[in-house]
Amino acid sequence: MANMQSLVETRNNLPVNTPRLNFVATLAFLVPAAAGGLATLLTLNPGGAIVGVLLGLLLAQSPKIARQWERAVVLRLGKFIGLRGPGLFWIVPFVDNISSWIDQRVITTAFAAEETLTSDTVPVNVDAVLFWVVYDPEKAALEVQNYPAAVSWAAQTALRDIIGRTSLSDLLRGRERIEEELQKLIDERSNPWGVTVQSVEMRDVIIPAALQDAMSREAQAAREKAARVILAQAEVEIAAQFAKASDSYRNNPTALHLRAMNMLYEGLKEKGALMLVPSSAVESMGMGGFLGAAALRQQKLTGGGEDPE
Repeated sequence: MANMQSLVETRNNLPVNTPRLNFVATLAFLVPAAAGGLATLLTLNPGGAIVGVLLGLLLAQSPKIARQWERAVVLRLGKFIGLRGPGLFWIVPFVDNISSWIDQRVITTAFAAEETLTSDTVPVNVDAVLFWVVYDPEKAALEVQNYPAAVSWAAQTALRDIIGRTSLSDLLRGRERIEEELQKLIDERSNPWGVTVQSVEMRDVIIPAALQDAMSREAQAAREKAARVILAQAEVEIAAQFAKASDSYRNNPTALHLRAMNMLYEGLKEKGALMLVPSSAVESMGMGGFLGAAALRQQKLTGGGEDPE
């Protein structure tokens, strides 16, 4: 349904083969008609007016005006005799006729492939836009019955063909490559009709909702895995640094003692802080007195103690 609607919109944007009024044709009708009316007034014979009107209607069929972007396909007794336009041109009334007006501007056509299976059997809906132009009006008028409809159907079948031999991952990641292949394929099919494709742009690729949820969970799991790997690598680096630190402290007890006091100081300088120290560290480094003084200082800072009497 969407494809038919886009085709109708494309047809509505093209010139329609309906009679066109222009200033020259109007003038060609009015001059003989006025002359016939004047002759009727002078001679009191209605034949002059009738002849003038008929002659004006005949002459009004001859002048035609094509817009700058248009070409008129002229047939004489059913045989192609050439293209006319842009501007003013003349035809022989009732002998020549204009079969079609060819628009040579860039034309846009929206097309889609609905519920089309990829190479890994995933149904997708793809919307795209085709930009094309008629480079040979003669072929467009004579080689195909309805060139806008032919281009639209060629684009749709080419899109389905490419989707059928492309996997879902390539369809989502390699849009530029697919657009180039699609443009080349449509161009090959439409060139015999005097049409060339300038570009193809894919607007949207819609996949089933269940598959979207699965792909979202897969992406989330991949991100969590990467985060855990980074955390594990950080733990390895930290452990290596601790190993180097232990080698430095192994043969230097004084440095280890200073480091322990610094850690206690950093932990107890905050108001209300609580520090747990293993008893083995207190015994091995003689930190009993230091811990007592630190605890007394902490009690004074918190205001929880009273001076002994």
